[in-house]
Amino acid sequence: MDATHAAHPTDRAADGPAEPRIVVGGALVHDGRVLAARRSAPEAVAGRWEFPGGKAEPGETEAQALERELLEELGVRARALTRLPGAWAVRPGLELRFWVAELVSGEPRALQDHDALRWLGPGELDAVDWIDHDRDVLPHVARLLTGPGAAGDAQSAG
Repeated sequence: MDATHAAHPTDRAADGPAEPRIVVGGALVHDGRVLAARRSAPEAVAGRWEFPGGKAEPGETEAQALERELLEELGVRARALTRLPGAWAVRPGLELRFWVAELVSGEPRALQDHDALRWLGPGELDAVDWIDHDRDVLPHVARLLTGPGAAGDAQSAG
C-alpha cells in the first residue's frame, strides 16, 4: 500500500466504526448489600437510581476506571472483582459495562452526580426506580447477593 492510498479519508470508514468508549458501572457490595446512587443530573435521569461509575480514560483498564470513579464519586476505596454479563449502548460511541466491586475502605458519600445513596439487600432491589440499563443487570446482582459465597463475604475473602 503506498502512502497516498494510506492517507485516503474513506479508508477509515471501510475499516468499520471506531471502538466505543467504555463506561463502567459498579455494583459495590458490602455486608450482603449493594449500593444504589440517585442521579442528580442530567435532567433526563435525575431522580432515578443507578450503580455509580463513569467513563474509562485512555490507557485505563475497566477495573482501574471503576476504582477511580468510585473514589471520585463516593470517596471510597474499592476493588473491582469481576465483570457482569452484558453491554449496553448508552449513545453512539459509548458502551456501558457493569462490574462487581467490593468496598475496601471508607463510607460512601454522594460527592458527584448523585444526591442520595442507599444500601439495598437482595429483597430490596426493586425498592428504587432504576435507570433502564442498570435495571437490566439486577438479576445478576441478585444472584450475587444471595448465591453461595455471596458478595457480602467477598470482604473477608480478600
